Amino acid sequence: MTPLSTPEHQRLSGAGGPEGPLSEAGPWAQWGPYLSERAWGTVREDYSPGGTAWEYFPHDHARSRAYRWNEDGMAGISDVHGRLCLALALWNGRDPILKERMFGLTGNEGNHGEDVKDYWWFTEALPSHALLKWRYHYPQQAFPYGDLVATNRARGRLDPEYELLDTGVFDAGYWIVETTYAKAEPNDILLKVTVRNAGRETDTIHVLPTLWFRNTWSWNPDARLPSISLDGADALVAEHEDLGAWRLEAAPGPDGAMPEPLFCDNETNERAVFGAAGGPDYAKDGINDHVVGGLPTVNPAEEGTKSAWWYRVEVQPGETAEVHLRFRDDSVPDALGVPWSGDVLQAIVHERETEADEFYATLTPADATPEEAAVMRQGFAGMIWSKQYYPYDVNRWLDGDPGQPAPPPERRSGRNADWRSLDAADVMSMPDPWEYPWFAAWDLAFHTVVFAHVDPWFAKYQLLALTREWFMHPNGALPAYEWSFDDVNPPVHAWAALRVHEIAGDDDSRFLERIFHKLLLNFTWWVNRKDSEGNNLFEGGFLGLDNIGPFDRSAALPVAGVLEQSDGTGWMAMYALNLLDMAICLALNDRTYVDMATKFFEHFAYIAEAAYQQGLWDEEDSFFYDQLR
Repeated sequence: MTPLSTPEHQRLSGAGGPEGPLSEAGPWAQWGPYLSERAWGTVREDYSPGGTAWEYFPHDHARSRAYRWNEDGMAGISDVHGRLCLALALWNGRDPILKERMFGLTGNEGNHGEDVKDYWWFTEALPSHALLKWRYHYPQQAFPYGDLVATNRARGRLDPEYELLDTGVFDAGYWIVETTYAKAEPNDILLKVTVRNAGRETDTIHVLPTLWFRNTWSWNPDARLPSISLDGADALVAEHEDLGAWRLEAAPGPDGAMPEPLFCDNETNERAVFGAAGGPDYAKDGINDHVVGGLPTVNPAEEGTKSAWWYRVEVQPGETAEVHLRFRDDSVPDALGVPWSGDVLQAIVHERETEADEFYATLTPADATPEEAAVMRQGFAGMIWSKQYYPYDVNRWLDGDPGQPAPPPERRSGRNADWRSLDAADVMSMPDPWEYPWFAAWDLAFHTVVFAHVDPWFAKYQLLALTREWFMHPNGALPAYEWSFDDVNPPVHAWAALRVHEIAGDDDSRFLERIFHKLLLNFTWWVNRKDSEGNNLFEGGFLGLDNIGPFDRSAALPVAGVLEQSDGTGWMAMYALNLLDMAICLALNDRTYVDMATKFFEHFAYIAEAAYQQGLWDEEDSFFYDQLR
């Protein structure tokens, strides 16, 4: 089999040009693992006066409070614009809340900063999302939320972190939960949830595949309200003005009984969160309160904007049970051609698994051991599962929404106040979908080099999107990361573009030319804004060793002067060389770029000479040092 002839390669070949919108990414990309794993505690959801994001929207609010910008869940997927979400909720029968999202400590609770306290793995993924697998270990006893917070809060920085395993909660048994999505067609997705009882006693786990709409209507007065309703005994139908109608069809559980449909609304429980009167009758936490507490908080009319199938699954020790569902576009003829069943689902899963073997065989070095091949494959799975839909209109975030209370005036001179031009609504590669559920500019550049091996379209799209006018500042700066777009990350994007171009091997000079012109703007910003003395030595901020140093170089200096950074200067020398290489590549087909190649060779020489002649180089130590002037 030739490298580009596998079924997965054929699926990926249906994408349009990477400069187009996400809707041109090809039909297989329209649904994927784009649902974030954490939306609480993020900058976008923070409307506090002092920018205290962790405290303003804590984990305890997440089940009850509608998000303004994003959504989160476990093992979740969504459409490419994050409008309709499907994820997994669980309950062990003992927890005080449903397990709808991963739990972790905030930056102020953990003795080593923010820290997730759950265990899960991304075990398999194809870049088209035709196959996605996820695994989670869930204690059978009550999850020790309070113990984790109290014990870590009492520990100092020199103490180890107190982890979930340290609590002993797994000693009494746990559930091994595995979720598999397998697409029969781009808009026909089969879902298998497998639960294994790794305990000593027969026990019951509650499995709640949950379907809901991201709340866009509360912030946009003209938005039409979508709806989810019951169709017969086995289908939830979600209707949206742009998406049309989608069905989440449930098969009987392992005991032969149909699951129970539950409905509420993705609206804030005003009483629970703010102690206010009124609010919706069946709020966002309605399913939680009904399952855990038996309260009448689900809509008896069987309609809403959030819904779930409630399976009660009893499993003997060491045994395994499965839950099967199908999620599909109701406007498209049935692609299966036969009534769907567990056997049909298993056959499609097996077919996609075989295709995944074929696809990754083309990427595995001939001398790789089976263990090395497995590490590579799961590494790619982690990258693919970390794609997230990222919406953030900074201008509207600063000023507030129509008909809503105005944000505190302090924010207009606070975080990201100079980035009103940033208006993101893209699928981006995240450093980590729980700890860092936002893009970071230089992390993203390295991600694209990895993605170039499995999905060159997505790799190119990431670089082009980051340099588009809705991300790049009008002055040519690239946004660093959500906590401070003003910070400065190493300029590695020209290097990444060259590597993506090389790895893709498709001679896509159009991509190289588009990114070259945008990087010219960014290079010029560096020269004009980060060389304050005009001497070809550069300042910056968050530029080396992940900002580990004697002091925070992103903050104002503790003394008067300018810190000329050896690493910042080195990055700029590299930037000039990368743009030189790019200009040479483009000059092979267009002699206009010869002048640009000369320009960047000259600029590299200026920077290199300055580094040696103006005090950064120490001959005795054979090392470059920062200079405080």
